[in-house]
Amino acid sequence: MTGWTYRTIAALLALVFSCPAFSQAFASVDALPDAPSAPLQMAAAAPSQAQGTASVTGVILDTQGNPVPEANVVLAAPGKLGERSAVAGSDGSFTFTGLAAADYRLIIEAQDHDHYTTATFPVHAGEAVTAPRIGLKVSTTMSIDVVASPDQIAVAQIHEEEKQRVFGVFPNFYTSYIWDAQPMPTSQKYKLALRSLFDPFHYVIVAGVAGAEQFNGTYPDYGPGIAGYGKRYGAALADSMTSRLVGSAILPAIFHQDPRYFYQGSGGTGSRTWHAVQSVFVCRGDNGKPQLNYSHMLGSLTAGAVANAYHPAASRGLGLTFETFGVTVGANIAGNLFREFVLRGLVPSVPDYANGKH
Repeated sequence: MTGWTYRTIAALLALVFSCPAFSQAFASVDALPDAPSAPLQMAAAAPSQAQGTASVTGVILDTQGNPVPEANVVLAAPGKLGERSAVAGSDGSFTFTGLAAADYRLIIEAQDHDHYTTATFPVHAGEAVTAPRIGLKVSTTMSIDVVASPDQIAVAQIHEEEKQRVFGVFPNFYTSYIWDAQPMPTSQKYKLALRSLFDPFHYVIVAGVAGAEQFNGTYPDYGPGIAGYGKRYGAALADSMTSRLVGSAILPAIFHQDPRYFYQGSGGTGSRTWHAVQSVFVCRGDNGKPQLNYSHMLGSLTAGAVANAYHPAASRGLGLTFETFGVTVGANIAGNLFREFVLRGLVPSVPDYANGKH
């Protein structure tokens, strides 16, 4: 090349690199070799727009138009947007901000009110949307805790026992088929004793006892015939009344003991037989613990002692007292065995859950 040619090329290169546009382009490429291209920069800006600028506000009311405070409010949208939650203020108001454009629905839960879900409503970018009117109904299903005192429970259980009748006829008031029944209040001990004594079938039972004594010639000084039967009936009635009042009310109140028989119903025959027999001599105290059955034993002795006042002179004395005591104890054992093994299926009023000891 000629000198002129070199000088011409050098001048052209100097002109090119002296142009600001070219120098800036080359400088930016050299300075930021890893910088993203323009399309990538635009894609990176898109997520910040997806965060949204819309908002949803509303007020939770009941059907009467009163605000429902502290309700739990869930704003739900389909897809990846998921759910957001808030708690309504004291005036029932709530607000959700920074929402992306989507179709939303509100789910509201409030104490003592039915759950409520709104229809889907659209929210556009940049909008401030007021939620559809929300009117909560008071829940028709309510949970009520009823708290009763032990005495109230005991009274209710005793009232159920007063319905217990063998074949629906003969009273079986002093058998508890609820093993862990509440102790009897003192007033109920007297009431149940009187209820038992004045039951019409009590007199039928006494009539049967007097008839058996008449047939066997017991207390011969009473004599035969209607007159003798009447005397035996009066004596048997007095015996039963004394025994019941003293043994099932007065002494149980003094010694704080339960006069009832507690049906076991479970275990082997031997276990149940032993329970029936020993219940004559060991009772349940009002404190729930086993105690020597002072009430029934002293009640039987008292009945025998009182019997000396009206039984024939030839039959009075210490012998009559212990004879009456022995007869009463024997009758109580037989009665308990009958209660344990026979009567449960003959008393239709006993509820299914009352099955004795588990």
